[in-house]
Amino acid sequence: MRAVIQRVDGASVTVADGTDGSDGPAVVGEIVGEGLCVLVGVTHGDTPEKAARLARKLWSLRVLEGEKSCSDVNAPLLVISQFTLYGDARKGRRPTWNAAAPGEVAEPLVDEVVEQLRALGARVATGRFGAEMRVSLTNHGPFTVLVEV
Repeated sequence: MRAVIQRVDGASVTVADGTDGSDGPAVVGEIVGEGLCVLVGVTHGDTPEKAARLARKLWSLRVLEGEKSCSDVNAPLLVISQFTLYGDARKGRRPTWNAAAPGEVAEPLVDEVVEQLRALGARVATGRFGAEMRVSLTNHGPFTVLVEV
């Protein structure tokens, strides 16, 4: 599993399908204040155990203000599935997605990361798997780090 972690001062995800009864974009996940926005990619060999390891890492990673972790200050996380993290653009001009796990494999593993975080006591908002999403955030720092488990 691969995660791009951004320290934020708030973040949200909208989808344009009007699921809230309106014709316009609907916010499906949002965190307010200091926290982490986490893009999660899944590859073929990933397992629920790796998802649990990633969750523990996200919850305890000391990247917030004052070298604190989300667990130290009960900061929220916005977790968004992102298959493009396993894109490969080394050859040609179009990326390939061969290393990204298919949706039926990836979705339960991203859900497992979220469930494990919640079991640890985290407040977690999410995007919508497979949807075309718009992510808005205020990157604090800016601070972005890549984690692989």
